[in-house]
Amino acid sequence: MTPPHEHDLGLVHDLGTLRRRNVLRLLAGAGLAAVAGCATDDTPSSTPSATTGTPTQSPGSTASAGCVEKISEETAGPFPGDGTNGPNVLTESGIVRSDLTRSFGSASGVAEGVPLTVELVVQDATKCSPLQGAAVYVWHCDAQGRYSLYSEGAENENYLRGVQAADANGKVTFTTVFPAAYQGRWPHLHFEVYASLSEATAAGKISATSQLALPTDACEAVYATSGYDGSARNLSGTSLRDDNVFGEDEGVSQLATVTGSVQDGYRARLTVGV
Repeated sequence: MTPPHEHDLGLVHDLGTLRRRNVLRLLAGAGLAAVAGCATDDTPSSTPSATTGTPTQSPGSTASAGCVEKISEETAGPFPGDGTNGPNVLTESGIVRSDLTRSFGSASGVAEGVPLTVELVVQDATKCSPLQGAAVYVWHCDAQGRYSLYSEGAENENYLRGVQAADANGKVTFTTVFPAAYQGRWPHLHFEVYASLSEATAAGKISATSQLALPTDACEAVYATSGYDGSARNLSGTSLRDDNVFGEDEGVSQLATVTGSVQDGYRARLTVGV
């Protein structure tokens, strides 16, 4: 698999391409929250199995009781599609949706891959309460490592991007496909949190920007299937410890709890403190 042009070349590159609010990292006490995620053989022992029906509780998982700390702030990467680095999909009619697999508007492409359901619970990290009405924008690459709106072959598509408003429990749910592993990065999803749906769809003030890491066992199972050419090789060439985003704490704060299988699809869960 050929990685997308200039795709996620690291923090130095991103600092030069994105506005400051999207690249500041919390240096003191990285938040213990997790989003739908990926881990390596170096993953801490609390990392859940991707095929276990009842996942082991992890620091940021939705199974955890009580408060979670603020999610680690990360770069949005070179391809956010939020108007900060080229296209702005957030202001387009159709961006508010739960099914991310199809393009909308004048685009008609469909992203193929192993099904993945992403559940994020947005929580006020100070009050320990769900943030009902907060909006989450999620985006990620397809099975070939391409980002819609930017990558060659997908520049006229807008799939694998969408916004949802949190329910009374602070939860948003997205139906998507498992992302590829491209050269130089651990498999991940990007997300931004906004105070409200109106703020998100106006590409307004961002409350938090972070990334979700996916666990090793799920990644290995998915990348053994057809359609993910090159992902197994790229996965073997990196680790959470060496990743330029997750490496500081080996992805502990953003590692999602993942259950399921290739046959039935996967479900990734993470509680996001804001």
